[in-house]
Amino acid sequence: MTDRLITTPFGARTTAAEVLDGVGLTGKRALVTGAASGIGRETARVLAAAGAEVTIGVRDLAAGARAAEEITPASGPGTVRATMLDLADQGSVRGFVAAWRGPLHILVLNAGVMASPLQRTKEGWETQFATNHLGHFALATGLHGALAAARGARVVAVSSVGHVNGDVLFDDINFEHRPYDPWAAYSQSKTANVLFAVEASRRWASDLIAVNALNPGRITSTRLGRHIGDISHSPASFDPTSTDVSWKTIEQGAATSVLLAASPLTEGVTGRYFEDCDEAGPHRPGVRRGVAAHARDARRAARLWQVSLDMLAAAVTTA
Repeated sequence: MTDRLITTPFGARTTAAEVLDGVGLTGKRALVTGAASGIGRETARVLAAAGAEVTIGVRDLAAGARAAEEITPASGPGTVRATMLDLADQGSVRGFVAAWRGPLHILVLNAGVMASPLQRTKEGWETQFATNHLGHFALATGLHGALAAARGARVVAVSSVGHVNGDVLFDDINFEHRPYDPWAAYSQSKTANVLFAVEASRRWASDLIAVNALNPGRITSTRLGRHIGDISHSPASFDPTSTDVSWKTIEQGAATSVLLAASPLTEGVTGRYFEDCDEAGPHRPGVRRGVAAHARDARRAARLWQVSLDMLAAAVTTA
């Protein structure tokens, strides 16, 4: 990260629609995961309103189809269609990738789960890491050719300020040898999102693929926090009364995603971490803002990339 942070005229209260006001995306193809509701849905809606051809990848195809119909623009070139995509199921991810045709200009890795009780995929992977990171990693790497064909594609990884609470637990990613902690699992998955952006931006620069990560803020009225009520001992830094994280509406929460996905203001920007529509500075202890050093470490990023490849390869071998 350079000493000079990137800033924009927008901020915590800016809506996604305001970020793309006057921006035309006709002829662009976008994919947004987890877009049947919440900020993913709003991200897809605003991209389509700007003229993009948007695909939303969803686990519940009926809910996704309803969302696509509701957010497709009444007029203009923009469209929205729903396609089945379960990020916790590597077979579903492989099927989606195999079916994709043509270039992909915008990929928003938005779907996620937070602080869920211990669950495992059929591979034995802890579900938060499997969904929030491995599913998106497999999707993005699988679609690399489509992204490269766009000659200027953008990949946006929706992380969280929760990443500051913990690094990737490389010695026990799946909590096989230590007691399961839902918040530690969530934090490592969100750190993984940032590390993915760091390494992908390095690997894919020659393909003109920009990759950035972001903290959308704490969003009211979404399903992401549906498991929190089951957790009786969450860290104090996740307390709902915290004033360090920007509380936002869904419309405001999608703003940083669309800024990185489509705004001319972030053209050519890659390998960065944004919050409130500006590049974030380093995290400072005791403050719920900024990007943690462990999430920007190039060696950790390269290690995670290789670990992820190895886990996916093993999954294919045993499928």
